[in-house]
Amino acid sequence: MFENVKMPEGLNPEVLEHLMNPKNYGKLDDANGVGVALDEKTKEYVIFYTKLEDDIIKDVKFATNGCQDTVVIGSMFTQMIQNNDLDYANTAVEKIHKKLGKLSAQQLVCAEIVFSAFLASLQNYENKKNGADEELHLFKMKESCETTPVRKDEENE
Repeated sequence: MFENVKMPEGLNPEVLEHLMNPKNYGKLDDANGVGVALDEKTKEYVIFYTKLEDDIIKDVKFATNGCQDTVVIGSMFTQMIQNNDLDYANTAVEKIHKKLGKLSAQQLVCAEIVFSAFLASLQNYENKKNGADEELHLFKMKESCETTPVRKDEENE
């Protein structure tokens, strides 16, 4: 779709595609694992829905009130792990970092909130499998997406 579009430096067509047309966004009604990662400072969150059969991620969706970086990373990550096993999903975190290239500190936190929500969904799945009556599992983020504004005199350094 974006093959003939001149990309801004540092932006690849796959990232732009996920930004313009996020994949797997929304609620998964038959999820057997639901996880939330919450940035208490900014109130940004990611909800991750997984449907697991044995160790295979049969379906996955996510939702967020976060920024475009969070949406892109959530979209790319869910596409990578869908219909794969949990071992692959654990390596997908590293693979997505390579795909995205050098990330700013804020983008790294956006990625971390997506991955944490995924891990929370796996914890919810395990807890329910072990008899817990848990609607979802919540992880509170240690790092915040909030950034300090750059002063004008620092912009050109």
